[in-house]
Amino acid sequence: MSTDVRPPVDVEREAARHLPARTQRAFDAIDTRVTRFLENYGITLLRVALALVFIWFGALKLAGRSPIEDLVRDTAYFVPGDVAVYGLGLWEIVIGLGLLLPVALRAVLALFWLQMLGTLLVLVVHPGAVFQDDNPLLLTITGEFVIKNLVLIAAGLVIGSTVRRRGATQAEKRRVQAG
Repeated sequence: MSTDVRPPVDVEREAARHLPARTQRAFDAIDTRVTRFLENYGITLLRVALALVFIWFGALKLAGRSPIEDLVRDTAYFVPGDVAVYGLGLWEIVIGLGLLLPVALRAVLALFWLQMLGTLLVLVVHPGAVFQDDNPLLLTITGEFVIKNLVLIAAGLVIGSTVRRRGATQAEKRRVQAG
């Protein structure tokens, strides 16, 4: 059993060490700028992208052009079909607008989490629509559509992680302005 406890190697930095000093400095400068850009704008861009997806999907439902209307009707069998489709469309647009204009982000994220739970409901209500031959490793097209929501859930977690920080930042801005 080996007790070798070396720190993880940053492959890019290790490769850069073998470059001339001037190239290393240029690499570091670019890396610093890109990292700073991602720190400053990454979560905002994620929020905007998620908002556009929700607005787009919601608008398709309101226009009667969503490819998953039948799935929504069948999954939300306890609600009249058109009410389920149009209600979900409005719900998604509200989430999208709330992500674009994050005034009440906690409330928007609550709507988001409820909607995500609803999309996963199809796994319970209609597993045959999601899995081929009842095999959870073989997805149907519908299954792929549903499982991709794991990415949306991860995006929601990242955005949700900023709620307290956003409040602190806004409070700091008010103190500076009052100051």
